[in-house]
Amino acid sequence: MELRDSGMGRFDFVARHRLWGEREAEAAERVAKLIAEERIEVVRLSFGDQHGILRGKTVTARNFPSAMKNGHTITNTLLVKDTSHRTVYPVFTAGGGLGMPEMSGAGDIVLVPDPTTFKILPWAPGTGWVLCDIYFPSGKPVPFSTRQIYRRLLDELARKGYEYVAGLEVECYILKLEDPKLRPEHAGQPAEPPEVRLLAHGFQYLTENRMDELDPVLQLLRRNLLELGLPLRSVEVEYGPSQCEFTFDPGIGLESADNMLLFRSAVKQVCRRNGYHATFMCRPGLPNLFSSGWHLHQSLRDRGSGQNVFIPSSDEELLSPIGRHFVGGLLAHARAASVFTTPTINGYKRFRPYSLAPDRATWGRDNKGAMIRVLSGANDPVTRVENRVGEPAANPYLYMASQIIAGMDGIENALDPGEPTDEPYAAKAVPLPRSLMEALAALREDAFFREKLGDLFIDYIITLKEFEVNRFLSEVTDWEHREYFEIF
Repeated sequence: MELRDSGMGRFDFVARHRLWGEREAEAAERVAKLIAEERIEVVRLSFGDQHGILRGKTVTARNFPSAMKNGHTITNTLLVKDTSHRTVYPVFTAGGGLGMPEMSGAGDIVLVPDPTTFKILPWAPGTGWVLCDIYFPSGKPVPFSTRQIYRRLLDELARKGYEYVAGLEVECYILKLEDPKLRPEHAGQPAEPPEVRLLAHGFQYLTENRMDELDPVLQLLRRNLLELGLPLRSVEVEYGPSQCEFTFDPGIGLESADNMLLFRSAVKQVCRRNGYHATFMCRPGLPNLFSSGWHLHQSLRDRGSGQNVFIPSSDEELLSPIGRHFVGGLLAHARAASVFTTPTINGYKRFRPYSLAPDRATWGRDNKGAMIRVLSGANDPVTRVENRVGEPAANPYLYMASQIIAGMDGIENALDPGEPTDEPYAAKAVPLPRSLMEALAALREDAFFREKLGDLFIDYIITLKEFEVNRFLSEVTDWEHREYFEIF
């Protein structure tokens, strides 16, 4: 690889701080050859921010070798923005409002590519893509990097002899773009949402005719996702009008979280380039549209044998003792974990009784009304638990990290999930938060999450989300106008 100085004045940043292992170094050599063979012109350097949104910079192929060796700088204010892209913390004060000199003055952080994640984007001619980790110029990891937080928890899990296995089942809406609202008066923070129309009517769940109506855009997406190398398993038509579901083969460790990040971005980009609008918003504010969920299938396997440790010893049991305790932890921490599984104000509108979404912390055998649906059997290698509480907009690293934190607390303290239920909407169980405000209060009070993620990160994420909540509370809504304008 040719080495060029990117202007940052620090050759071999990656080597000096020992940020890559042998696997990454070998991958970097393969990537360099692939870029030359495929005549790649530019490479997007991307990282998943605190909301699970991809951000980054694009470098020319000529300068990519330098970015591989030295990283590439990007402003640290990206880490302190809410979902409207407003900067929440006072960055031009000492410590940037976070008590950290590295966060002062809107300075730089360094994007360091993970060459094992390199892809060629099939919808963007001549464009490569690589996922990055973020570091301070000193080489110190940024404590707000959700990918690195998740990696650290995976390493802890590995030291205890386990690997985390996760499968994705994600719903979203794909709509025809009618008006992108690109006039100057539409460019606020946030901008005006686009006008859309349906591609098909709803309420004909899994019918072939509805599937065929959506097939032109689903073909387009399917081909691009498979060409990316994502492990797509199925594409289905959901209950709502123009609502779809994508499922993926299970992956180990970082793989599924990285795939979720790329999947969402790919769907949105391919759709927009072809005159569609894809949204992973949980419950769009449009007539007759229903909530979308992200059901996370998960299990643990033994690092030595590769055996699924959730498999029960008989069909009379739902799970092994380890599996039961893991579920016990998920239930015990469900309220606090909601900030990570359901991080938007909108996501809590999904928690309704008799809606195929949970409204309380319950578990049951193959029960789609329970928060934790258990799919298992003696000697069944795909025994797993499905958490049905998540929304499609969740940051995948934080969603999965919250499961490991809660589940391992259950295992280590032998937490009992109680008896499984056949009546999840009538069970005497702890209710899930009814709002993001309630979830933030639960996270603030959960000492175990604070212990595992640290005061700095917990206070950081609560501050970001509270800023979002306060903006919401300051808005005058259509509901308020209808409710009070005439009667008072």
